[in-house]
Amino acid sequence: MPTILVVDDELSMREFLKILLTKEGYTAETAVNGEDALGKIENSSIDLVISDIRMPGVGGLELLSTVKQSLPALPFIMITAFASPEDAVQAMKHGAYDYITKPFKVDEIKSVIRSALESKKNSQENSTDSSSATFEHIIGNSPEMLHVFDQITRVAPTHANVLIYGESGTGKELVAQAIHQNSNASSNHFVPIICNAIPETLFESELFGHIKGSFTGAATNKLGLLELADNGTAFLDEIGELSLMVQTKLLRFLQEREFKRVGDTKIRKVNVRIISATNRDLEEEILAKRFREDLFYRLAVVPLRMPPLRERKGDVPLLAEHFLKKYAKTFNKEVPQLSSYAMEVLMSYDFPGNVRELENIIERGVALSTSNIILPESLTLSDAHRKGEVTSIPTETPVQSVSAPAAPPTFSTEHLFEQGLEQIIINLEKEMIEMALVKANQSKMKAAELLKISFRSLRYKIKKYNID
Repeated sequence: MPTILVVDDELSMREFLKILLTKEGYTAETAVNGEDALGKIENSSIDLVISDIRMPGVGGLELLSTVKQSLPALPFIMITAFASPEDAVQAMKHGAYDYITKPFKVDEIKSVIRSALESKKNSQENSTDSSSATFEHIIGNSPEMLHVFDQITRVAPTHANVLIYGESGTGKELVAQAIHQNSNASSNHFVPIICNAIPETLFESELFGHIKGSFTGAATNKLGLLELADNGTAFLDEIGELSLMVQTKLLRFLQEREFKRVGDTKIRKVNVRIISATNRDLEEEILAKRFREDLFYRLAVVPLRMPPLRERKGDVPLLAEHFLKKYAKTFNKEVPQLSSYAMEVLMSYDFPGNVRELENIIERGVALSTSNIILPESLTLSDAHRKGEVTSIPTETPVQSVSAPAAPPTFSTEHLFEQGLEQIIINLEKEMIEMALVKANQSKMKAAELLKISFRSLRYKIKKYNID
């Protein structure tokens, strides 16, 4: 029988969970804080840890981080207050299986416990190294893509919601499929939902379903897309296109994990993982009041960035070869080769349309080629985005503009004392933020990662220092 350790500084919560777990047939142990828990984990066989995040002494996040170094397969379920979504984000980044917000429902925590224990069991039965993960539809061996593969491998076995952000054509849906295929829900449905393809008036019906007669045209009962994805994965593409009204309804579902079909009174529950994607800067959308911050934190428990093709030029030859074989087969031709100059042309191109544009270029090249060598004239590229010409897309090595921040200045001892410690720290902090934004190509989320601070802290400091 699995042994579950409950870690919480509140006696009432420890006793409540111990009674609940015992009734469910588990062996329950308790600890008053992280330090107490570490001793019990070292000296007994624990199958699952349920821990509060905020506790005196050794807190939940520190406990999680410490234990994962020696017992990476031990699942953790973190308990957090609803008002602190950033705690949940940090928990998932440190390797927690899932998190539950207070106050929680008994059925909810029972379901998560069963899922976590099943995940551990499957991991033990199918113990393989990370190289066994399947990424057959994602082409790339650049450092940037190896980082993406590593993120997929780590996040796939968890139940955490994932937000994939990146430019159009970078392959966000392929990443979502890879996460699903390498998860414990791989045998169940992967349901793509294109948010900007569904009219706002029909979105609720499409997502949650409806019953016969609930509105004009509702001739039969209809199963919603979320019900179709039950025990599987729902992929919400172009999530940034949702109206505020629809965002509110989606947020309520994510909080409660329950819904009603349009026109129905029956409450339904589903166990579905949400993976979303966007090519918008949701940080800017939040500032502009076009996207709900609380929904963002629910969706972006684990944010994953897909790099544009111009940032991983080393993958261009590999991708080109893949597409050459694909379209030679499509057009029933011998597999052609790119001339060395044609490859040079591709390597000097910025690919504003990313991998999707490269695929179209190769498809046209194969279709138009009259020999087994593709020359540059068979490649249709936008002149505005050739390297060295005027373009709004940054090149591989952007030239630093006059306004870009320089390295932090050095001061004489006398100058230091003239300004004072506080002003020196302010100046240095402001310049580091400006440099991080330049290095991150103005992405605040990526800049926050570089600075090793939270997105919320970075946004506050940008506003505080009036950084444009």
